[in-house]
Amino acid sequence: MTGIGTGLRKPEVKLKWDPSSWTEPARHLDIVAATYTQDTPHDTPANVVHTESRSPDGTITMLRHSETGLGLGFVEIMQLDLDRMHPSYGRIVVGVVIHQAAGRRIFGDITHAGVVIVDGYTELLADDFAQVADATAATVAEFVRDRDGQWQLHERVQGFDSDPTSFPYEMGKNTDA
Repeated sequence: MTGIGTGLRKPEVKLKWDPSSWTEPARHLDIVAATYTQDTPHDTPANVVHTESRSPDGTITMLRHSETGLGLGFVEIMQLDLDRMHPSYGRIVVGVVIHQAAGRRIFGDITHAGVVIVDGYTELLADDFAQVADATAATVAEFVRDRDGQWQLHERVQGFDSDPTSFPYEMGKNTDA
């Protein structure tokens, strides 16, 4: 797997999707980030950030959150301040999960869904979830600190059959990255 954009500083993960029609329950997607320490990069996450939360040290923050997809463009945005991330953290996995309160929904049910990761004006990654159409949650990328302490982004689109409660604890377990 190759790294994209070494020396990343303050990337943003942006999510969009079309709202449901007025005859069906709202479609609710969330960006989720899980941080892992250098010592345990595939274990239980040290921190999980989602919805309208932030990491305890303020380095991962939700800037915008939507429970319906209503709005123009990207309706949910998470910012990762990698420059301020404590040196003990070596890996961050970022994903998207669909809430299942209104019955089982998969990415194939969500129209015009898309995620992009940008650092400043540079687009680092873009995906439309087509390759994980049967999944209820998906990782999209991981940020890994290299030997020099610089952060690299690796595309990691992988589908899961999961819900918002269990997904944050499953998303970083895959060690084939």
